[in-house]
Amino acid sequence: MTAHPRNLRRAVSEPGPLDQLSSEELHDRAVQYALRHVDVRFFWRLLKILPAAEVAAGEPEEAELDLLTLRGHLDDLTDSGRGEIAEELRPFYLDYLRDHEVKP
Repeated sequence: MTAHPRNLRRAVSEPGPLDQLSSEELHDRAVQYALRHVDVRFFWRLLKILPAAEVAAGEPEEAELDLLTLRGHLDDLTDSGRGEIAEELRPFYLDYLRDHEVKP
């Protein structure tokens, strides 16, 4: 079960310092924070919404591969911080960093 692409973009409150960061920087900060805090839930949520982000980014074949193989999921954890997929996941990273009060 994956998130629908429309659900990836949540309404964001007031822009803050995190909004000035690139999507790749948001990804890196969120992943680093999750790793430091052994936040398995973050990675599980990311794996669940990645296929929807890939479809929204115009990469449906990547989403299909992810649904079929664990290796596809693991490769995408790295790719989730690059290009259009990172842009699609930007709201997810912003929400996570704000929820944990991570500063830029």
